Amino acid sequence: MTSDEKPLSHKPLAYPRTRKGDLVENLHGQNIADPYRWLENPDSPETRTWIHAQNRLSEEFIAAIPRREAIEKRLLELWNYERYGVPFKEGDHYFYFKNDGLQNQSALYVADGLDVEPWLLLDPNTLSTEGTVSISGVEASRDGKLLAYGISSAGSDWVEWKVRDTSTGKDLPDRLERIKFSGVSWNAGNSGFYYSRYELNIDAKPSDPDRHQKLYFHKLGTLQENDELIYARPDQSEYGFDGRVTEDGNYLLITVWKGTDTRNLLFLKDLRDSRSAVMPLVPEFFAHFSFIANQGEVFFFRTDFEAPRGSVVAINVSHPAIDAWTELIPQAEPTLEEATFVNGYFLAQYLRDAHSEVSVFDSRGKFHKQIPLPGLGSSGGFSGNSSDTETFFHFTAPTRPATLYRLDLDTWEVSLFKQPALKFNPDDFETRQFFYVSRDGTRVPVLLTSLRDRPRNGDNPVYLYGYGGFNVSLTPFFSVPNLVWMEMGGMVAIPNIRGGGEYGEEWHQAGILANKIRGFEDFEACAEWLISEKYTRPEKLAISGGSNGGLLVGACLLRRPDLFAAALPAVGVFDMLRFHKFTIGWAWTSDYGDPEKLEDFAVLLSYSPLHNVKPGTAYPAVFITTADHDDRVVPLHSFKFAAALQEAQAGPKPILIRVETRAGHGAGKPLNKVVEEATDRLAFLIQVLGMNSSPENK
Repeated sequence: MTSDEKPLSHKPLAYPRTRKGDLVENLHGQNIADPYRWLENPDSPETRTWIHAQNRLSEEFIAAIPRREAIEKRLLELWNYERYGVPFKEGDHYFYFKNDGLQNQSALYVADGLDVEPWLLLDPNTLSTEGTVSISGVEASRDGKLLAYGISSAGSDWVEWKVRDTSTGKDLPDRLERIKFSGVSWNAGNSGFYYSRYELNIDAKPSDPDRHQKLYFHKLGTLQENDELIYARPDQSEYGFDGRVTEDGNYLLITVWKGTDTRNLLFLKDLRDSRSAVMPLVPEFFAHFSFIANQGEVFFFRTDFEAPRGSVVAINVSHPAIDAWTELIPQAEPTLEEATFVNGYFLAQYLRDAHSEVSVFDSRGKFHKQIPLPGLGSSGGFSGNSSDTETFFHFTAPTRPATLYRLDLDTWEVSLFKQPALKFNPDDFETRQFFYVSRDGTRVPVLLTSLRDRPRNGDNPVYLYGYGGFNVSLTPFFSVPNLVWMEMGGMVAIPNIRGGGEYGEEWHQAGILANKIRGFEDFEACAEWLISEKYTRPEKLAISGGSNGGLLVGACLLRRPDLFAAALPAVGVFDMLRFHKFTIGWAWTSDYGDPEKLEDFAVLLSYSPLHNVKPGTAYPAVFITTADHDDRVVPLHSFKFAAALQEAQAGPKPILIRVETRAGHGAGKPLNKVVEEATDRLAFLIQVLGMNSSPENK
C-alpha cells in the first residue's frame, strides 16, 4: 500500500425499509421512544422479512468486493493446520481435543499413554450435517472410565449432557436437559454427578430471563426428573450454583454466584455422611473465592479478599472464621489469574502487564521457582491431581498459534508436546508493547503487532480491538484473521482498558458502573495515541469488539465519529435500558448498573448506543454482526441499533448488518461459519478503508 492511497468513495445505499412505531415509555420521568420495539421478536414474519432484506443488502455489498475470494482462500489455507487442546489425565487415560485443520468442530481423543496411538472418543462433526452441534464441556470420572459431556446446538447456551463409556465409545441412556451455565462433578464412586439446572419448563421462551437455578445430583441409570435436589434458594432467584466434589471425594463444595458479580459465597456438604446438611463456609458476598484443592479439612482458595491482585489462602473448614484463615501466597505486583495444586506444589499463573508469568510455590507458600515461557504471550493449563507428577500447558502469542508443553514436576523439565505448523513465517512479524496515557492520566498498556518495519507515516490501516468489562483480561492471542489482515499491510492494536482484570479487581472496578465511560475514554485515547505516534490516521482506523466489546465499539463510534473510519461491533449490547429483561441480561447489572434504579438509569442513558444515535450525523462505515439464535446477548440489540443507525446516517459510508442463522453468541460456531464471517469482515474493511493490498500480493 502506498502513501497516496485514499479510502474508496461510497455511493449511499438504499437501505431496506424499517417500520417505525410510535411507542414511548416514561422511565424515571423521561419519555423514551422505542420505535423499533417490534424487532425484539426475532421470529415474527415482519422481523424475518427484515432480516432477509438486510442480509441480502450486506451480501450484495460484500460480494462486489473483488478481493473477497482471495481473502477467503488465504484464510482457509492458514486455518488448515492441526490444533490440539491441552491434555488432561484421569486414571490411565489421557484426553485431549484435536482438529485436523478444517473440521467444523474439534473432536475428543483418548490414549493410554503419551506415546500410544489415541482413539477417537467423541466427534461432534457427526452430530450435524452443518457442523452446528458442538461440545460445550466434558468431565471424566476419576478412573477415566466414564465421560460426561455437554452438547450445544446452534451456539445456544442451553446444553444437553450425556455420558459415554470410554472403553466402548457408546453412550449410556442418561439424558439431562435445561442446563445452562453449569459443569458437572462426579462423586467418588462414579455412580453419578452433581450439576445445576433451571426448571424443566417446556413453555419457556428463548428470551425469558434465566432465574431460579438449582443444584442436583444425578444417579446414573435414572431419569432426570428423579434427580436429588441438593441445594436451592427459592428466596434468591438470581443465585446460581456450582457443585464441585473434592479430589478425595469427601466433600461437596458449593460456590454460589450472583450474576457476573465477581464476589461469591461458599457452602460445604460432608459426603461421608448422607444426612449431613449444607453448611456455610463464606456466607456473605464480600470477595471472590476460587477453589484450588484441599488437604483433608484444609481448603486452598485463590481470592481477592484484602488482595485486589489476588492471593492464596488456606481455610480450615472446621474453623472457618476469617481470623483463622492463613495467607499462603501473598499478593504480588503481578495479578494472580489462576492457581492449581499438583504434586504438592502450587502452580501460580500471573499476569504482568497483561502477559503471562508462572511461579511455583510449595505447599506452605514458599517460592520454589519460575517456569520459563517462550516470550511475551499467554499460557494456560497446569491442571492435574495432587499426586500427578506431570502437567501440561499451552503458550500462544499474536503470531504464534497455541503450542503445547509437558512439565515434569519431579525434574521441572519443560518439553515440547505438540507444535502446530502454519504456512507463514513468524519472523516476518513483530509484537511490541507500549504504554499510553488516558484522558485522566491513567497509564494503559497496548499490544501492537504487524509486519516488521511498517513505516510510521500515518498511512497504516489499524484494527483496534477492545473489551473492557466483567474482569476479563485481554492477553496476547493468535488469530488467523488478524494474521491475514497484517499480511495485507494492516496493524493490530489491543489495549488493556479499564473494566478488565489485567491489573486485578481495582482495574475492574475503575471501568464499571458510573466509571464505565472511563473504559470508553481509554479506548479513544489509544486511537489518539496511534494517530499522534503516526502509525495511522482516522481515515485508516477501524475499531472492533464483541459482546461487551460490541457495546464499547457502539458507544465510541457515536461519541467520536470523527476518530474512526470503520466500526465492527459483534453481538453487542446496545439497548442499555432493556438489556436486563432478556435471558441472562439481568446478571450484567453488577458491571452496568440497574436501569430500574434512577442513579444507574441516568448513567446508562448517557452512553446507551441505541439512545445516542443522532440523526443527520455522518457516521463511520459500520458492519454489525449477530446471530438469530444468540441467547446470551439476544439479537434485538443489533437489530434495533442497525435500524437506528441506517435511518440517522447522513454520510455516504455503509451501515450494514449481517445476521447469521443457526448460530449463537460465538462459542461452538462451526469453522465454516467462522471463515465466512471473517472473510466478510476483512473484505468490508479493505473496501471502506481503501486498501489495495491483498493476500496474494502481500
